[in-house]
Amino acid sequence: NIFTQQPSYYSDLDETLPTVLQVFNNILHKCGLQCEGASAEPQKLEEKVNVTPGNMPFKELKDIVLYLCDTCTTLWAFLDVFPSACQTFQKHEFCYRLASFYELAIPELESAIKKRHYEDNSVCADLWRRISHSRKKMIEAFHILINQVCLQPILE
Repeated sequence: NIFTQQPSYYSDLDETLPTVLQVFNNILHKCGLQCEGASAEPQKLEEKVNVTPGNMPFKELKDIVLYLCDTCTTLWAFLDVFPSACQTFQKHEFCYRLASFYELAIPELESAIKKRHYEDNSVCADLWRRISHSRKKMIEAFHILINQVCLQPILE
C-alpha cells in the first residue's frame, strides 16, 4: 500500500484526523446538538441554538443525512482496506468521539426522519435507508478500530 511506500503519509493522516473529527462536530452543530468537549470554540452568548433535526427544513435534514452517509461509508472503506491506520485514529480518541457522536446524533436523526410527514413515501424510505447505512458503517468502523487497537495486540 501507499503508506508502506511513503511512511511520511502517517504524519499526514495524523494532521488530517482533526478535520475528520470536525465533520462530526459540524453535523452536531447543524442539528443543535453539542458534544461535551467537542468544540474548542466557546459558544457565543447571543447564539441560541433552536434548530433540531425535528424542526429543520427538509432539505437541510436530507443534506445532513447524505453527508453523514458519505462520511461514514468513506471512513469505513478506508479503515477496511487499511486497518493499520487505526493506531493513528486512536491517538485522537476516535473511538470515544465516534461513540459520543453516535449516541447524540443517530437517535435524533432517526426520530426526525420517522416523525416527518412526506408527500412521497419513497423519500422517507430513502432517508431511512441512508441513516441505517450510516449507522451500520459507524458500527463497522468502530469494530475495526477496537479489533486493531485492543484485540489484535492481545492475540499477538
